Amino acid sequence: MKLLIAEDDLHIRQGLAALLEAEGYECIQAADGDQAWQLFQQRQPDVVLLDIMMSKQDGYSICRLIRQQDQTLPVIFITAKSEEIDQVLGLELGADDYIKKPFGSREVVARIRAVTRRCLQVQPQNHRDQPFLMADLQVLPAELRAQREGRQIELSLRDIKILRLLFENRGKVVDRESLFNHCWGRNYLANSRTLDQHISKLRKSVERNPKDPQLIATVHGCGYRYDG
Repeated sequence: MKLLIAEDDLHIRQGLAALLEAEGYECIQAADGDQAWQLFQQRQPDVVLLDIMMSKQDGYSICRLIRQQDQTLPVIFITAKSEEIDQVLGLELGADDYIKKPFGSREVVARIRAVTRRCLQVQPQNHRDQPFLMADLQVLPAELRAQREGRQIELSLRDIKILRLLFENRGKVVDRESLFNHCWGRNYLANSRTLDQHISKLRKSVERNPKDPQLIATVHGCGYRYDG
């Protein structure tokens, strides 16, 4: 899923991109309003984050242009301005949400996940959005969640990709390169700990006993496997 981040503060923009790429989004970065509009037309993102106070064109102007072409695309305003009139104007222009600076990483992730769920649930369904069962864990891709015995488990886009890949190859070893290419979209260095760290975190969410994993088994020297 592609996400356009239009923010003129380099550190905030890069920080948001790093945070959301870790969630599994493909992030497109724009440093001003003109670049945001150009990239929007060229790359056709699935979600747009707009800083209000940008040079060349502000976030309100870009939102108006987007809404002329697409009435349903999720748009979230990011701003340091907190006056009620600004929020009202943003919502009247068709923004789906409003994030105020300074913000915490958990808040951003929660809001993006909420908007992504709405986006996935209104899109035409395909087989990759269908729920699937891994032992006693029901994975719900369109909701970015899993559930077990009535308990809801929050998942990221990348978590869903990993679980689906293991499920679709149940009984087979999925090597590290395949996991990186499929779930990160690009090759990582062979000695990278990124995958192992992510799997460890995911196990804490979905395994009954992370120290004795039944869903994501390690195949030493090769990769991971779900036996089904």
